[in-house]
Amino acid sequence: MSKITVALPKGRLFEQTIDIFVSSGLLKDKIKPQSRKLIVENDDFRFLLVRAKDVPTYVEYGIADIGVAGDDVLLEKNPDVYKPLDLGIGFCNIVVAGKPEDKGKYFSNPSTLRISTKYPKITEKFFKEKGINVQIVELYGSVELAPILGLSEFIVDIVETGRTLRENGLVVIDTIRPSTAKLIVNRISYKTQTDKIKNILDKIENFVSTSV
Repeated sequence: MSKITVALPKGRLFEQTIDIFVSSGLLKDKIKPQSRKLIVENDDFRFLLVRAKDVPTYVEYGIADIGVAGDDVLLEKNPDVYKPLDLGIGFCNIVVAGKPEDKGKYFSNPSTLRISTKYPKITEKFFKEKGINVQIVELYGSVELAPILGLSEFIVDIVETGRTLRENGLVVIDTIRPSTAKLIVNRISYKTQTDKIKNILDKIENFVSTSV
């Protein structure tokens, strides 16, 4: 019998998802990553440990049957997958942040802003709806440095507690939207393994709905 392949981001979201699988009765015991192994298996599942931004790609192309990805990743990549369940984990906000003294400029109805971010599509859409032209500077690490060093006036990033912003003298200036982790499903897998995948969805949905 073929195993269901699940693409999961490394780190805390992996652990939270495994907890949901255990609590919903899909797994008997917790599965922990071993060293640098990128594939972890048991009798029923094969888990792929990948970068968060790569999860939708593995699911869309059928390498994984299902996966877990945050709204930030899904909005940016816009994969052709089913998104049937909000898991209620990985909560954060997608925000505009910058130096406190620049709040006035942001809210002065500027015609143009320079924004550093790893979310260019989300950023462009948000500011287009505000009628503001943006020059986007794409960064993939330490985006908080950009306004501090003058690379850009503001950043768009995900924020959970805001601690990193505070430690670098930045504040949340505007909130674009909240983001939580979604369970996503490959379209062909859903058709060819309907019973298995519906069983997974039903058990997880039942657990999530009763644990809210």
